[in-house]
Amino acid sequence: MTDPLIDPGATPDELAFEGALRPTTLQEFIGQPRVKGQLEVLLHAARLQDRAPDHILLAGPPGLGKTTLATIIGVETGRPIRHSSGPAIQHAGDLAAVLSALVPGEVLFIDEIHRMSRAAEEMLYLAMEDFRIDIMVGKGAGAASIPLELAPFTLVGATTRSGMLPAPLRDRFGFTAHLEFYETDDLERVLARSSRLMDLGIEPAALAELAGRSRGTPRIANRLLRRVRDWLLVHAGSSDLDGVRAALDLYDVDAAGLDRIDRAVLHAIAHRFGGGPVGLSTLAAAVGEEADTIESVVEPFLVREGLIGRTPRGRIATPTGMRHVRADTASGNGDATLDGV
Repeated sequence: MTDPLIDPGATPDELAFEGALRPTTLQEFIGQPRVKGQLEVLLHAARLQDRAPDHILLAGPPGLGKTTLATIIGVETGRPIRHSSGPAIQHAGDLAAVLSALVPGEVLFIDEIHRMSRAAEEMLYLAMEDFRIDIMVGKGAGAASIPLELAPFTLVGATTRSGMLPAPLRDRFGFTAHLEFYETDDLERVLARSSRLMDLGIEPAALAELAGRSRGTPRIANRLLRRVRDWLLVHAGSSDLDGVRAALDLYDVDAAGLDRIDRAVLHAIAHRFGGGPVGLSTLAAAVGEEADTIESVVEPFLVREGLIGRTPRGRIATPTGMRHVRADTASGNGDATLDGV
C-alpha cells in the first residue's frame, strides 16, 4: 500500500482541502515564473482579439499545479470551465457528448489526457483543429457520417507523461507548458500563504524546515502542513521549529524529504543487495510494495535527488545514497547491519 502522505492520488477530503487553498488568479499563483509569464501573454492576447485562447497542454509531475492553472485559465478568460479526465473518456461517444454540450468560448479541462482511448483521441484531432466532429449513424453498408459543428472552445490538457501522447494530438496544442519542481523559497511562500488561510501562524524558520522536506511539490507541502496542524491541535504544541520537527518525525518524513517507503527502498538496495544492481520486481518484493508504486511514486524522487541510479542491470545506490543510509543508520532509523558500506 502506498503512503497516503505522498501518494499522487487524492481522496475526496484531500481534494476539498487542496481546493480551499488553491489560488484563483495568476497573480496569486506562486512559483513557475516562466509558465506564468507565458500564460499571461497568451491569455491577454486572446482577450485583446476577443477570441478563445489556443489549446494548452500542461505537462509535469503530479502535484505541481496543473489543475490549479487550468482553473485559473477559466477565471482569467472569464469563461466557464468543464472538468473531465482521460480515464473517464474511453469511447468516442463519451467525448462527443462532452464536446457537443460546450458553449462558445468554454474551457474544457481534461486531466491525465494521455489515458484517453485511441478512438476518442482521433475524434479530438478534428475537434481541436476545425471545431467539428463526425458522428457515425447506422451500421454496415447503411452507415453514414454526419458532421456536427462545435462551438469554439479552449482545450486544456494535463498530463504527467507527455511522451505517451501521440504526436498528432500533441502537435495540435498551441502552447505546451512544462512545469518544474519548486525551489525551497517558492515552497516557503506557498506554505506561508496556506498557513495564513488556515490561521496557523507558523514561524518562518519552521516553514523553511517544512518546505525543505516537501520534495519540491506544493501538494506535498500542503499535506505536510495539514499533518503539522493536526499534531499542533492534538498536542497543544508550539508552532515553532521544534514543534514542526516533532510532527514530521512522527510521520516518518526525514530532513531530506524521504518517507518510510523511500527509506525502505534505499536501505533494501544498500543492505540486502550490496548497493545493487537489483531488478525492479525483486526490489518490490523485498520491500513489500507494488512495482508500479516504486517506479512511479518512489523512484523518480530518489533518482532526482541522486540517491539511486537506474542501469541496464537494475537499480543501484549511488555514493550519495550510501552516505544517506549511513547517516540514517547512525540516527537509529535504519538497519544497523550496514557495516562496511
